[in-house]
Amino acid sequence: MTNGLIGIKLGMTQIFLEDGSVVPVTVLKAGPCVVVQRKTKLNDGYEAAQIGLVESRRIKKPTKPMEGHFQRGNVPPTRILREFGLRTAAGEDLKVGDPVLATHVFQINDRVDVIGTSKGLGFAGVVRRHHFRGGPKSHGSMFHRAPGSIGASSYPSRVLKGMRMAGHAGNARVTVRNLQVVMINEEQHLVSVRGAVPGKPGGYVIIRRKSL
Repeated sequence: MTNGLIGIKLGMTQIFLEDGSVVPVTVLKAGPCVVVQRKTKLNDGYEAAQIGLVESRRIKKPTKPMEGHFQRGNVPPTRILREFGLRTAAGEDLKVGDPVLATHVFQINDRVDVIGTSKGLGFAGVVRRHHFRGGPKSHGSMFHRAPGSIGASSYPSRVLKGMRMAGHAGNARVTVRNLQVVMINEEQHLVSVRGAVPGKPGGYVIIRRKSL
């Protein structure tokens, strides 16, 4: 089976454990997914499976290349495609068209990494974007939230690449590691993980078993 799934973030809540403690969890709709393409060592040089997220809303007008790609595997078109490695040996019997469900991949108390796109915050300064401390707040200071020096004048006489400055904050790929699977709802394909997950409700995420 694959080592992960495509999912959708539904939101955050809290649940009570058997010992009475309350834990914050993020509820993810993990799948259902379907195998669209199978990568093999003979043809591609590595073992993997390309899976697509099956959603209630279908693609109305798929492009011709996309339509041909799905027709080759005899599966309905999906909006999101991702590639995952396999957890077992190369000879695993995982074929195109096979369903991939949350219960096939995850178990309670498993550790997972969740990859998503963080919320876009628009144009932001260095204090909000890069968590700069800022300058003195005392009377007469004119250096409250300014970035400070961005390079020397004589050498190298230019601003180096990667200099942290004001700009578009958020809307970036973020990976949150080592989250614990607290609950799995097999009927509704829900996986609850302990802690926060990047992105807004309704955003697509990748749920990947933690690599040992």
